[in-house]
Amino acid sequence: MYLDQPHHHVHELLNETMWPGHPLGRSLTGTEDTLDALGRRQLVTYQQNNYVAASTMLVVAGNLRHEKVLKAVSRFGQQFRPGKRPLFLPVQEKQTAPRVRLCTKETAQAQLALGLRACSRHDERRYALRLLNTLLGENMSSRLFQVLREDRGLAYSVNSSLSLFDDVGALTISAGLDTDNVSQALKLIQRELRRFTDTAPAAKELRDARDYLIGQIDLSLESTENQMMWLGDQLIGYGKIIPPSQIKQRLSEVRPGQVCSAAREFFRPENMSLALVSPLKTDRGFAKILSS
Repeated sequence: MYLDQPHHHVHELLNETMWPGHPLGRSLTGTEDTLDALGRRQLVTYQQNNYVAASTMLVVAGNLRHEKVLKAVSRFGQQFRPGKRPLFLPVQEKQTAPRVRLCTKETAQAQLALGLRACSRHDERRYALRLLNTLLGENMSSRLFQVLREDRGLAYSVNSSLSLFDDVGALTISAGLDTDNVSQALKLIQRELRRFTDTAPAAKELRDARDYLIGQIDLSLESTENQMMWLGDQLIGYGKIIPPSQIKQRLSEVRPGQVCSAAREFFRPENMSLALVSPLKTDRGFAKILSS
């Protein structure tokens, strides 16, 4: 199914390109070879090593009392297997130049995914990076949307997103466009990245991005399910609850110069990887464009 959906497939190719030989670069669904080789013994061993009490968290949200929840679930506690929480494999970054991965396929349009390695979810620069991502391509007011879609009509869709892990992170720019427009679109994307490294955003532009992010936080937490997911994400990722008010305060403290500084640190050729699913059979100098 993923191979039949280029907009999904291109992101799997990007992950393989950004994190070669590392679990972050592996397909979540596996491959035909790994799936065919998977048997009951491997599944049971994996469950015994990973589904342990130290890795288990129960998060409940809604109109309830803490004591009542504890009473309801405490009888199940002894059923979880004891054991240590498994460790992850740290990323070893050895990239020195842009990487390009092409997948030649007869598609109606090209699917492009450009990844830039960034900081972890524990890094203090993550607040500036979140605002930088919003300014760059998170919504229809962002620079990439305005330049590539509204002004030039080069892309059917374009956006950016941020993924922060325990020791690394990635900012990903995605676009669907005609194959003939790929080179021009890459040049414009690169131009917008350089604008951030050369000049700090205007105070109003940054304020609008901040208001958008804070508004998204407030809207999402109106849902009970999202409240539950927020708590679980905070506890698993940070080992504590970071109140939404604290995150909003930290976003409010970010200055234009910090956004520019984050761009200079992460928007570098040696941090870039490009994946493309399209009818193209050769690299049309894409790595050179990313290095410029």
